[in-house]
Amino acid sequence: MKAFKYVLFILLSISLSCKDEPTVDTSQEQSSVSTFYLIRHAEKNRGNLNDADPELNQQGLGRAMHWAEILADTELDAIYSTDYNRTSMTAAPTSVKQNIDVQYYDPNTIDIAQFKTENLNKNVLVVGHSNTTPEFVNKLIDEQKYFDIDDSENGTLFIVKIINGKPSVDKLIFNCNCPD
Repeated sequence: MKAFKYVLFILLSISLSCKDEPTVDTSQEQSSVSTFYLIRHAEKNRGNLNDADPELNQQGLGRAMHWAEILADTELDAIYSTDYNRTSMTAAPTSVKQNIDVQYYDPNTIDIAQFKTENLNKNVLVVGHSNTTPEFVNKLIDEQKYFDIDDSENGTLFIVKIINGKPSVDKLIFNCNCPD
């Protein structure tokens, strides 16, 4: 009987230690989901018409904080901004809240295919301008669908999802009752 128990113990030990290697099904593609949140900078200081790089005004600072609150429940992986005071200041509260450094991009020279590849399966905030934000959306969706944002509109949010290479876009407008 002891020999039987010993043999049973050995067989159980061998069967537990000789597990099959996991197999990978290469016939199915892995699914990918990339989500891009694109906004225009918040309200800028219009006091000096000769200033090509104005900062945000008081209402703009409030809106920048509002964007950080709107995006608070979204785990961002990256934040991109053009290299202007108004866009950097718009991105700053979200950057601080989510502890992510802002990366600067040039909308005139960005390689959209490389950008998509670098941000595959990520949640990304992109801060731009009234003309560059809709153009960036168009590049992401590979379609000429959106045009310049009205100069008085600072609450537009585009959400571009690319699921397994297929883009979709939602356009939302957020009012901000931020003090002037």
